[in-house]
Amino acid sequence: MEKLKQAIVEQGVVVSDQVLKLDALLNHQVDPALTMEMGKQFAERFRDDGVTRVVTVESSGIAVAFATAYELGVPLVFARRKKTLLAEPDMLCERVPSFTKGIVTDILISREFISPDDRILFIDDIIANGDAARGLVKIIERSGATLVGAGIVVEKCFQLGANALREQGVRLESLAKIASLEGGDIIFAD
Repeated sequence: MEKLKQAIVEQGVVVSDQVLKLDALLNHQVDPALTMEMGKQFAERFRDDGVTRVVTVESSGIAVAFATAYELGVPLVFARRKKTLLAEPDMLCERVPSFTKGIVTDILISREFISPDDRILFIDDIIANGDAARGLVKIIERSGATLVGAGIVVEKCFQLGANALREQGVRLESLAKIASLEGGDIIFAD
């Protein structure tokens, strides 16, 4: 997606050789037109896979996951990062570290919103080490649902997360692949 790459170059901030801040287009502010286009791209890539639900982790993946679910005409379910007072006691839960936040959190999905009959498409904003993605894959497996694939807006190819998922047999589609952030420059892999 050339429009996405252009937005990353214009609005992304390289914090270090490992961290790219995308607050201006994904993580704090959302460009609705670009987000809907990303949703269309993911929907096109997975349209023939019989997706019944799109799943993401709160909060940065929600906008793109919503756009994807809208294009596919299926519900969006997001894994929460905190239990609420109304949370059911039998939630699917996985403890995951967050690379960008530097903390460990639980991600939770109610069994009410994911079942063995579901064909799940996982959508997320960025994959670095892939800890949240692996945690969500474990939740999907425990639910008995089928994971048809993962759509990632930005894949950081120099970190291990995307390849680890691919090695698990997960079909992973990325809209932008970053090969390097060294020296403060954003270098795309393709």
